[in-house]
Amino acid sequence: MGLLLGPSFFNLVSSSDAQSLEIISELALAFIAFSIGSEFVIKDMKEYGKKILVITLAEVIGAIVIVFSVMYFIFNRDFAFSIVIASMSAATAPAATLLVIRQYRANGPLTRTILPVVALDDIFGIMVFGISITLAKMSVSGIRPSFLNLMKDLSIEIFGSLIVGFLIGLVLTIVLKKIRVHDDLQVASLIAIGVGVGLSNLLGLSPLLTNIMIGATLVNLLHRPDKAFNSINNFVPAFYVLFFTLAGASLDLSILKSIGGIGIAYVFARGLGKYFGSLIGSLSVKAEKSVTKYMGLALLPQGGVSIGLSVLVRQQLPEYATAITTIIMFSILIYETTGPIFSKYAIKKAGEINGLDKYRNIEDLEEENDVDIANNISAEERSVC
Repeated sequence: MGLLLGPSFFNLVSSSDAQSLEIISELALAFIAFSIGSEFVIKDMKEYGKKILVITLAEVIGAIVIVFSVMYFIFNRDFAFSIVIASMSAATAPAATLLVIRQYRANGPLTRTILPVVALDDIFGIMVFGISITLAKMSVSGIRPSFLNLMKDLSIEIFGSLIVGFLIGLVLTIVLKKIRVHDDLQVASLIAIGVGVGLSNLLGLSPLLTNIMIGATLVNLLHRPDKAFNSINNFVPAFYVLFFTLAGASLDLSILKSIGGIGIAYVFARGLGKYFGSLIGSLSVKAEKSVTKYMGLALLPQGGVSIGLSVLVRQQLPEYATAITTIIMFSILIYETTGPIFSKYAIKKAGEINGLDKYRNIEDLEEENDVDIANNISAEERSVC
């Protein structure tokens, strides 16, 4: 719908209109970041620890390296363009993958590895994007600051955002423990997210990292965090509609004539980077066979975070915004339609569809002391559960 309203068709929403409404995109992105934080459960991360970290780093690095190489060496794009669009390839759309897992009641080694990986790779992706946008601005301006100054600025942004997010999340947790009414839960959570965005902008920090940390703090410290997250999820659909509509309205299809080949190359390069990166990472930590073979296919969806990052590109590198936004939107069109299909294929081939039901059935049998029946369940089925 945004595409129809934008300059490519009816021109009811001009580029200046879209820019004046960027506060909506910023808030929607903050809601997305808050939701990503809810997947960052420390006890799950401890359980998988090293495996999650290595696989995530490998697939993030794989996507960035291959996309950068294709853009810089094959299409001869300049460094700033190549490094920024490569950094934007790292993030995965957690919602698409999560909904597929819920729909098919999947459970098993692959499923339990996917969720923390997609939460962590968005965090890594946002951090890498911050580094890349700094390097790109230096490349465009010709300024060459010292390595120590660069690291200092990046550390302040990353760790400052995490500290501010933790403090806001801590206060929010204390407040929510005293609240019993659903509407009050929603209002308090919305205030926390808004304060996170405002303080981050005021202090020159990352609103994305700040709100991820607010969500992560809440999910780990609050006894029933799902009530707070559900209250936000009930509020934000209108913002998501506006967010994606405005993103579509900012898309100029005429530029596809000049970058069509690059857009297709980006889609394939990102997919290969994700697949081979996760494969190498899984092999290096000797992950389960299902994780090694199929993890890469479950990491293809690309969505809200990448659109949000394109909004930041428009603010900080406007000379590259049109080309990068068009490529990213084209990629999202492809990956948001095919990504869930690949995710379903991955969990199906891993034998984890309806795995949650098998897991609960075994628990029920053992609780009823029906040990003989429970013991007859094959070792393979039990390992999947």
